[in-house]
Amino acid sequence: MSEPNVQVSTPAPYVAMITLDRPPVNALGREMRESLLRVFDRLEANGDVNAILLTAEGHVFCAGADIKEKAAEAGTESDYLRANRLTRDVFFAIIESSKPVIAAVQGAALGAGCVLAACCDMIFAAEGAVFAMPEIDVGQGGGASFLQRILPPPKIRRMVLTGERVPAAELYRLGAVEACLPESELLPAALAVASSIAAKSAEAVRRVRGSFASVETMSLRDGFRVEQVYTSELSRSPAAAAARRAFLEKRVGKKS
Repeated sequence: MSEPNVQVSTPAPYVAMITLDRPPVNALGREMRESLLRVFDRLEANGDVNAILLTAEGHVFCAGADIKEKAAEAGTESDYLRANRLTRDVFFAIIESSKPVIAAVQGAALGAGCVLAACCDMIFAAEGAVFAMPEIDVGQGGGASFLQRILPPPKIRRMVLTGERVPAAELYRLGAVEACLPESELLPAALAVASSIAAKSAEAVRRVRGSFASVETMSLRDGFRVEQVYTSELSRSPAAAAARRAFLEKRVGKKS
């Protein structure tokens, strides 16, 4: 299932691990973006995968868009349109995945790399990790809309307007990062949570995770109504009935 610049493995039952592997800094070039799209499409259709872990090889999670590659492209209007569409598709492949995606970030997550992490359901970061949106330093911008999923507006504005690097510990303080750990503990911790999710009812996880993307931009009332529809449909499924029976039997067993 691996693709150019992207490795796929199964480190635990029902968990797929996607590893960015494009030395030296895992820059997000066209081939890598296409590889990520193909991988996420295949995992979406794979009934043996209930959770996804996104990480990277080397000392940098992702240095963002490949500036050298961009400079070498012809630069016609159609080239830019195709590149922009491909970039959007990669980000939304993560956001719209029915399988929860957990990022394990070591080193730097810059620009598009920072956005990749922000698109995931949770971010686990090594203590030495840093996050930044440095596009303004090369006369570009974009990506702030995705950061709204994890950060307050003033912090986003500062990151986008200054390009400064923010330590993982600061994002942990702000609640954007789920855990800030020694690098040796990063993958085991992220994998433990992915495995916990993967062990749940696949149908329940798929429906609940699917509701996230739907309700993010809705009002509180409309969003909760959508969640109620998902929950009502799920509660009538055979899998949900079996889960309730197992839960009740376990409680009865504890009391006896």
